[in-house]
Amino acid sequence: MLEYILSNPWLLALMLIIGLVLLVKGADWLVDGASAVAKQSGISDLVIGLTVVAFGTSMPEFVVNMVSVADGVTDLALTNILGSNIINTFVILGLTAIVYPVVSQKRSRNFDIPLSIIAGVLVFACVAVRSPFGEDGQGVTRMGGIILMTVFLYFLYNTFRHAKDHPDEIEAESYKPMPLFKAVLLILAGLAGLVAGGEMIVKSAVQIATDLGVSDAIIGLTVVALGTSLPELATSVIAAAKHNCDIALGNVIGSNIFNVYFVLGTSAIVHPLPAYDGIVMDAWMAATGSILVWLFVKSNRERKIQRWGGAVLLIVYAAYLTYRLYNAV
Repeated sequence: MLEYILSNPWLLALMLIIGLVLLVKGADWLVDGASAVAKQSGISDLVIGLTVVAFGTSMPEFVVNMVSVADGVTDLALTNILGSNIINTFVILGLTAIVYPVVSQKRSRNFDIPLSIIAGVLVFACVAVRSPFGEDGQGVTRMGGIILMTVFLYFLYNTFRHAKDHPDEIEAESYKPMPLFKAVLLILAGLAGLVAGGEMIVKSAVQIATDLGVSDAIIGLTVVALGTSLPELATSVIAAAKHNCDIALGNVIGSNIFNVYFVLGTSAIVHPLPAYDGIVMDAWMAATGSILVWLFVKSNRERKIQRWGGAVLLIVYAAYLTYRLYNAV
């Protein structure tokens, strides 16, 4: 049955779409169920938002990476993260800013954005510098994964300390309680959806790459990365249309930080990720996006990404994507 689906282009496309839907809905169900259990356990809404919800938004990328690593499709694991971060910064923030200028918060300007810039630089460093622990090849080795996870733990510590010292700067959402059995069912359904969706996405993406005669990396940078970023894209643009995008920048940059330091770090610890053709450009592109955002918010007194900044982000992404696709064929 699976071989028949993979050999039929229409069923293959349908399999990819269903996988993306299961992945996104699975993450939503998991977050809702886990948030309800945490709420019943007496955990504050603020802590739930900083942990359960924050981790939940990176679950699609995390599951795709774990499945990719298990199947030995390491190029997809790397490009899923780099591609998601590039799309988050250039496409999501670009479109959001064009709809309505994006406000930046002081913490984002002084801590989160610089940390996001360092993320791209660290991926490049992992590729350029050989591991001192005798690991073969270049790429994100286990040592690189440990370094990324160490930075991520510092990020969590700093985030919680900032939330404790500046509670007025962080708006905690109100998570509604629900019966325990319903919360557990949501968690189980969410996990099942994530696993099934991840498997479907990886298998269909690899087959699509084979059929089109392009590398797994190109599919990861485009189709898979865009698919896992669609929820953030829809949420940010809708919020901008309602002139309520004051947290859009923090959400996007926070997602980028989770993706590289947590998801990529964990993936590399589980299985070293060899470099692929084009990884240097992709890593620098991810860093460049954060650099541009930082420059844009520093260029005006309102500390916003203005509409012209959003247009620049989209133009740069279009040029980058055209170059990558042109050189892929």
